[in-house]
Amino acid sequence: MRLVVGITGATGTIIGVRLLEALRELEVESHLVLSRWGRATLEMETDFTAADVRALATVSYGPGDASAAIASGSFRTDGMIVVPCSMKTLAAVRTGYGDGLIPRAADVTLKERRKLVLVPRELPLSEIHLENMLALTRMGAVIAPPMPAFYTRPTSIDEIITHIVARVLDQFGLDLPGVPRWTGPPD
Repeated sequence: MRLVVGITGATGTIIGVRLLEALRELEVESHLVLSRWGRATLEMETDFTAADVRALATVSYGPGDASAAIASGSFRTDGMIVVPCSMKTLAAVRTGYGDGLIPRAADVTLKERRKLVLVPRELPLSEIHLENMLALTRMGAVIAPPMPAFYTRPTSIDEIITHIVARVLDQFGLDLPGVPRWTGPPD
């Protein structure tokens, strides 16, 4: 399997990092684009450097690399995940405004009818945000806000992040080992 991963400047870059770790664990080929603001947010929110995150991916591209393989529909992938997805990126994807590699790769994913999963991070959501999400859903994208599940009785932020990543990976039929799933109420 080959997936494109975009990390934008919205808060929650650790979710993107954990996703890349999971893809490596599952031996999935990953093609990463870390936006300029994604890099800045990563360095504000975590102890990871951009180099650390790029090293987790199979291939990494610069945010403005219009010649990147993932900018073309003839480069086959199984889909794309943008995590976290800023509202700026969400709006760009909705309108087909491919200024930068993340929106361009997302546009390619949609036009080729491949799975596009967007993990938007914003609170509260405005009417514009909601309309953009609805329009993208109608275009075939999956909107997967990083909402914690409490039925797993998480004891750490890492458990919450891992569960969110597992739910995103479910969209591609990938099973992250060790993640608890709902099986019904306890006896």
